[in-house]
Amino acid sequence: MFLWASVLKKHLKVHAKKKPHTCHLCDKSFSRLQNLKVHQKIHAAVEKYMCFECEKTFSSATRLKLHERIHTGEKPYKCSHCDKRFSQSIHLKTHIRIHTGEKPYKCSHCYKRFRKSGDLKTHETIHTGEKLYKCSHCDKRFSQLSNLKKHKRIHTGEKPYKCSHCDKTFNQSTNLKTHERIHTREKLYKCSH
Repeated sequence: MFLWASVLKKHLKVHAKKKPHTCHLCDKSFSRLQNLKVHQKIHAAVEKYMCFECEKTFSSATRLKLHERIHTGEKPYKCSHCDKRFSQSIHLKTHIRIHTGEKPYKCSHCYKRFRKSGDLKTHETIHTGEKLYKCSHCDKRFSQLSNLKKHKRIHTGEKPYKCSHCDKTFNQSTNLKTHERIHTREKLYKCSH
Protein backbone atom coordinates (compact mmCIF):
# COMPACT_ATOMS: atom_id res chain seq x y z
CA MET A 1 0.00 0.00 0.00
CA PHE A 2 1.16 3.50 -0.80
CA LEU A 3 0.12 6.83 0.65
CA TRP A 4 0.64 8.74 -2.59
CA ALA A 5 -0.41 7.82 -6.14
CA SER A 6 2.89 9.20 -7.47
CA VAL A 7 4.88 6.79 -5.29
CA LEU A 8 2.74 3.86 -6.46
CA LYS A 9 3.30 4.92 -10.07
CA LYS A 10 7.08 4.89 -9.54
CA HIS A 11 6.88 1.53 -7.80
CA LEU A 12 4.85 -0.06 -10.62
CA LYS A 13 7.72 0.62 -13.02
CA VAL A 14 9.72 -2.03 -11.13
CA HIS A 15 7.20 -4.63 -12.31
CA ALA A 16 6.85 -3.25 -15.84
CA LYS A 17 8.62 -5.03 -18.67
CA LYS A 18 9.69 -1.77 -20.30
CA LYS A 19 12.98 -0.31 -19.21
CA PRO A 20 13.36 3.02 -21.04
CA HIS A 21 16.49 4.21 -19.21
CA THR A 22 19.60 2.68 -20.84
CA CYS A 23 23.21 3.07 -19.76
CA HIS A 24 25.25 4.39 -22.70
CA LEU A 25 28.35 2.61 -21.42
CA CYS A 26 27.10 -0.96 -21.10
CA ASP A 27 23.55 -0.95 -22.58
CA LYS A 28 22.00 -2.21 -19.32
CA SER A 29 18.42 -0.91 -18.98
CA PHE A 30 16.39 0.23 -15.99
CA SER A 31 12.74 0.97 -15.33
CA ARG A 32 13.56 4.07 -13.28
CA LEU A 33 15.91 6.96 -14.06
CA GLN A 34 17.14 7.01 -10.46
CA ASN A 35 18.30 3.37 -10.74
CA LEU A 36 20.22 4.24 -13.91
CA LYS A 37 21.97 7.13 -12.13
CA VAL A 38 23.03 4.83 -9.27
CA HIS A 39 24.27 2.24 -11.79
CA GLN A 40 26.31 4.81 -13.75
CA LYS A 41 28.36 5.59 -10.64
CA ILE A 42 29.88 2.11 -11.03
CA HIS A 43 31.38 3.20 -14.34
CA ALA A 44 32.56 6.57 -13.04
CA ALA A 45 34.67 4.86 -10.38
CA VAL A 46 36.61 2.65 -12.79
CA GLU A 47 37.20 4.71 -15.94
CA LYS A 48 40.90 4.22 -16.64
CA TYR A 49 41.19 3.99 -20.45
CA MET A 50 41.76 7.42 -21.98
CA CYS A 51 41.30 8.61 -25.54
CA PHE A 52 44.44 10.49 -26.57
CA GLU A 53 42.47 12.50 -29.12
CA CYS A 54 39.96 14.14 -26.72
CA GLU A 55 40.99 12.85 -23.23
CA LYS A 56 37.62 11.24 -22.53
CA THR A 57 37.98 8.18 -20.25
CA PHE A 58 36.36 4.74 -20.39
CA SER A 59 35.94 1.70 -18.15
CA SER A 60 37.32 -0.79 -20.69
CA ALA A 61 39.55 -1.02 -23.72
CA THR A 62 36.53 -2.20 -25.75
CA ARG A 63 34.54 0.94 -24.90
CA LEU A 64 37.56 3.10 -25.72
CA LYS A 65 37.92 1.38 -29.11
CA LEU A 66 34.24 2.01 -29.88
CA HIS A 67 34.67 5.67 -28.95
CA GLU A 68 37.82 6.09 -31.07
CA ARG A 69 35.76 5.40 -34.18
CA ILE A 70 34.33 8.91 -33.76
CA HIS A 71 37.81 10.27 -34.50
CA THR A 72 38.86 7.74 -37.15
CA GLY A 73 35.52 7.75 -38.98
CA GLU A 74 35.49 3.94 -39.01
CA LYS A 75 31.96 2.60 -39.61
CA PRO A 76 32.10 -1.20 -39.88
CA TYR A 77 28.33 -1.82 -39.51
CA LYS A 78 26.41 -1.51 -42.79
CA CYS A 79 22.64 -1.43 -43.26
CA SER A 80 21.55 -4.09 -45.75
CA HIS A 81 18.52 -2.00 -46.74
CA CYS A 82 20.13 1.32 -47.70
CA ASP A 83 23.93 0.91 -47.36
CA LYS A 84 24.17 3.52 -44.59
CA ARG A 85 27.08 2.75 -42.24
CA PHE A 86 27.50 3.02 -38.45
CA SER A 87 30.36 2.99 -35.96
CA GLN A 88 28.44 0.86 -33.42
CA SER A 89 26.16 -2.14 -33.84
CA ILE A 90 23.55 -0.64 -31.49
CA HIS A 91 23.21 2.36 -33.82
CA LEU A 92 22.69 0.02 -36.79
CA LYS A 93 20.07 -1.92 -34.84
CA THR A 94 18.17 1.28 -34.06
CA HIS A 95 18.48 2.47 -37.68
CA ILE A 96 17.09 -0.78 -39.11
CA ARG A 97 13.84 -0.04 -37.28
CA ILE A 98 13.24 2.74 -39.84
CA HIS A 99 13.04 0.05 -42.52
CA THR A 100 11.16 -2.57 -40.50
CA GLY A 101 8.76 -0.13 -38.84
CA GLU A 102 9.50 -1.70 -35.45
CA LYS A 103 8.69 0.58 -32.53
CA PRO A 104 9.40 -1.40 -29.35
CA TYR A 105 9.04 1.47 -26.87
CA LYS A 106 5.43 2.22 -25.88
CA CYS A 107 4.15 5.21 -23.91
CA SER A 108 2.29 4.05 -20.83
CA HIS A 109 0.05 7.12 -20.95
CA CYS A 110 -1.21 7.25 -24.55
CA TYR A 111 0.24 4.06 -26.08
CA LYS A 112 2.12 5.93 -28.81
CA ARG A 113 5.15 3.87 -29.91
CA PHE A 114 8.78 4.83 -30.60
CA ARG A 115 11.89 3.37 -32.22
CA LYS A 116 14.28 4.75 -29.57
CA SER A 117 14.03 4.73 -25.79
CA GLY A 118 15.26 8.33 -25.72
CA ASP A 119 12.38 9.42 -27.96
CA LEU A 120 9.93 7.72 -25.60
CA LYS A 121 11.54 9.44 -22.62
CA THR A 122 11.23 12.85 -24.30
CA HIS A 123 7.62 12.14 -25.30
CA GLU A 124 6.57 11.06 -21.81
CA THR A 125 7.50 14.47 -20.43
CA ILE A 126 4.37 15.74 -22.24
CA HIS A 127 2.29 13.66 -19.85
CA THR A 128 4.37 14.00 -16.69
CA GLY A 129 5.34 17.65 -17.03
CA GLU A 130 8.86 16.59 -16.01
CA LYS A 131 11.57 19.01 -17.11
CA LEU A 132 14.80 17.02 -17.33
CA TYR A 133 17.00 19.63 -19.01
CA LYS A 134 18.33 22.50 -16.88
CA CYS A 135 20.04 25.65 -18.11
CA SER A 136 23.47 25.98 -16.52
CA HIS A 137 23.26 29.79 -16.73
CA CYS A 138 19.91 30.54 -15.06
CA ASP A 139 18.49 27.23 -13.75
CA LYS A 140 15.44 27.41 -16.05
CA ARG A 141 14.25 23.89 -16.91
CA PHE A 142 12.91 22.36 -20.14
CA SER A 143 11.19 19.13 -21.08
CA GLN A 144 13.03 18.91 -24.43
CA LEU A 145 16.74 19.24 -25.14
CA SER A 146 16.09 21.21 -28.34
CA ASN A 147 14.26 23.89 -26.32
CA LEU A 148 17.17 24.11 -23.86
CA LYS A 149 19.61 24.59 -26.77
CA LYS A 150 17.47 27.41 -28.19
CA HIS A 151 17.22 29.03 -24.75
CA LYS A 152 20.99 28.89 -24.12
CA ARG A 153 21.55 31.14 -27.14
CA ILE A 154 20.06 33.98 -25.07
CA HIS A 155 23.04 33.65 -22.69
CA THR A 156 25.77 32.85 -25.23
CA GLY A 157 24.68 35.34 -27.87
CA GLU A 158 25.06 32.62 -30.50
CA LYS A 159 23.21 33.43 -33.73
CA PRO A 160 23.72 30.44 -36.05
CA TYR A 161 21.07 31.43 -38.63
CA LYS A 162 22.42 33.85 -41.24
CA CYS A 163 20.44 35.71 -43.89
CA SER A 164 21.75 34.90 -47.37
CA HIS A 165 20.72 38.36 -48.62
CA CYS A 166 22.22 40.76 -46.07
CA ASP A 167 24.34 38.69 -43.63
CA LYS A 168 22.16 39.58 -40.62
CA THR A 169 22.16 36.74 -38.05
CA PHE A 170 19.48 35.30 -35.78
CA ASN A 171 19.31 32.97 -32.78
CA GLN A 172 16.27 31.06 -34.11
CA SER A 173 15.40 29.79 -37.58
CA THR A 174 11.85 31.15 -37.32
CA ASN A 175 13.22 34.68 -36.83
CA LEU A 176 15.42 34.25 -39.92
CA LYS A 177 12.44 33.10 -42.02
CA THR A 178 10.39 36.09 -40.90
CA HIS A 179 13.28 38.45 -41.69
CA GLU A 180 13.91 36.97 -45.16
CA ARG A 181 10.41 38.00 -46.22
CA ILE A 182 11.76 41.58 -46.30
CA HIS A 183 13.99 40.54 -49.19
CA THR A 184 11.61 38.15 -50.96
CA ARG A 185 8.59 40.42 -50.43
CA GLU A 186 6.60 37.32 -49.56
CA LYS A 187 3.28 38.29 -48.02
CA LEU A 188 1.53 35.55 -46.07
CA TYR A 189 -1.37 37.51 -44.65
CA LYS A 190 -4.17 38.72 -46.91
CA CYS A 191 -6.88 41.18 -45.98
CA SER A 192 -10.32 39.61 -46.36
CA HIS A 193 -11.98 42.99 -47.20
